[in-house]
Amino acid sequence: MDPAGREEQDRRLRVLCGTAHAAGARRCRTIGGVEIVNRVVGPAGTNLYVLADPASREAIAIDTAIPSVAWLADALAERGWSLTLIVSTHGHWDHIGDNAAVAAHTGAPIAVHPADRAMLEHPEPLFAPFPIPPSVPAVELAEGGRIAFGSIVLDVLHTPGHTPGSVCLAVRGEATLISGDTLFSGGPGRVDLPGGDPGAMVESLARLARLDPSLRVLPGHGPATTIADELPWIGSVVRAGSLW
Repeated sequence: MDPAGREEQDRRLRVLCGTAHAAGARRCRTIGGVEIVNRVVGPAGTNLYVLADPASREAIAIDTAIPSVAWLADALAERGWSLTLIVSTHGHWDHIGDNAAVAAHTGAPIAVHPADRAMLEHPEPLFAPFPIPPSVPAVELAEGGRIAFGSIVLDVLHTPGHTPGSVCLAVRGEATLISGDTLFSGGPGRVDLPGGDPGAMVESLARLARLDPSLRVLPGHGPATTIADELPWIGSVVRAGSLW
């Protein structure tokens, strides 16, 4: 990686963790004890997150894009973590490409909202520069459900708009929201791709605007942000009742 790219990744790590680490470490611990490792993966710059409970060494991987299986295997082995679940925040190719490979390597089941299940089983490559292997979900992420590993709990928020089954994941007790492609720094996810719904996106953004403003937001692409930082433009969208 060139120096500029390394500097940007380190900046993202500081935003995510609130502290600086040695280049390449990719490790941080939030106040309540969740360890989070982040890597930017693939041609679309997908944020792959790995969350772990330091006591049980159980971990989950969120949005295993291509190519992530080799890096993820090394990251798990280096830290002595055992992967218990592969989570897809939605069914677009740039978030699911290595689902099958990671599942085969680790034995971890795949989770997605049922409305996006078919997108994993029969992926649409759209603009992907390589084939996207199908994967078979074994766990449903439904509104009000939860993901538990060790002592860590993530609450599932169904936030359609980008896709019918898009979800956000709130890390209980951690003031952290993993937003997939629903909410980015500076704007919402696209609604002009298959399954996009502008009206549903407005409703989902309105829901996120009601969350604690101090929540850190870890999006599917780009830098971390907070609900408070995004409230000005979200408020405009909600008041207008439509995306600009």
